Amino acid sequence: MNNSNFDTLIHAPNRLQICALLAPFKEMEFRVLGKELGVSDSVLSKHIKMLEDVGYVKQTKSKVNGRERRWFYLTGKGRMAFDLHVKELKRIVGEF
Repeated sequence: MNNSNFDTLIHAPNRLQICALLAPFKEMEFRVLGKELGVSDSVLSKHIKMLEDVGYVKQTKSKVNGRERRWFYLTGKGRMAFDLHVKELKRIVGEF
């Protein structure tokens, strides 16, 4: 089986969901990601860090009402890896 597009880093459930949540948007705030995933800040931070370390996700920071907010987005590399991984999953389950 050719699984060259199967990305084991993305495939972990929380990371797959992070990529799926970010894919249709320009960026998403950290607390919104955490709420959508239903995970703690520490769990979300761990998974985002793994995606950042390989260049799939980047962040920007801004101040809102004096509080720092973090916004995350898929990089071009991340978007391509996610798209290829989804395509590979569809191939595996027989959707063309």
